[in-house]
Amino acid sequence: MCRVLSVKHSSYYDWLGRNLSDQQIHRNQCELLVKVAHTQTKQCYGVDRLHAHLRAQGYDISQYMVRSIKEEYGIKCRLHKRFKVTTDSDHNKLVYPNVLDQKFDANRPNEVWVSDITYIWTAEGWLYLAGVKDLYTKELVGYAINKRMTADLVCRALNMAIKNKRPSKGLIVHSDRGSQYCSHAYHKIVKQHQFTGSMSAKGNCFDNAPIESFWGVLKNELVYHQDYKTRFTAINDIIRYIELYYNQTRIQKGLGYKSPRQVWFDYYRQAA
Repeated sequence: MCRVLSVKHSSYYDWLGRNLSDQQIHRNQCELLVKVAHTQTKQCYGVDRLHAHLRAQGYDISQYMVRSIKEEYGIKCRLHKRFKVTTDSDHNKLVYPNVLDQKFDANRPNEVWVSDITYIWTAEGWLYLAGVKDLYTKELVGYAINKRMTADLVCRALNMAIKNKRPSKGLIVHSDRGSQYCSHAYHKIVKQHQFTGSMSAKGNCFDNAPIESFWGVLKNELVYHQDYKTRFTAINDIIRYIELYYNQTRIQKGLGYKSPRQVWFDYYRQAA
């Protein structure tokens, strides 16, 4: 007949850790932290960003420890995939000169916006996503999603950005030479708000590298790991990623390991 012993919780945990050194206990705690943080950051942070993420949460862990744990347990980032260009620049519509000219360093929010269209596959067919990205904060300030790639799509994305950020005249809005961005409706918005239009050279994807980079992040961290049955599911997933993760919490090395929203708040806090 088994006999149940009455043991205090504190005594039990003391017994568990009796033969473990303080160093080993710290290592075990760090292993748990790294594994949890890797999941929380969608399995996309390398050593540098994962270390910065944990330090920002107040945890005492070295970069060497993070690297060691990732190597020991085979914790790797999700694989990157290539994506194709969908720009149709074979038209005779009005184009803007390349004012931006690959000068991707902005001094303040709402100084330069870059925009583009990408595509997402679902079982119901293609979805097209137009985005507008701020070069200073790296925030996606406007976007629109639809099953058709039309001029209205890019106009809605730009109008959302204008409504959200209320930029001053003179803002540079850069895009490729796709027919949607060369439409009368899009040019009308640029002129109405006294923005400066800018467009990439024909066939040069490097002229619009910052927004192309965002498409790569979105697809590598989200889209390529999903099998969307409906457009509705894909739209909800993408909006959640943009609003709750990318803009709010995803830290970037180029932002000093801050999120776009943190950079935005820091700028206006200092300005005040």
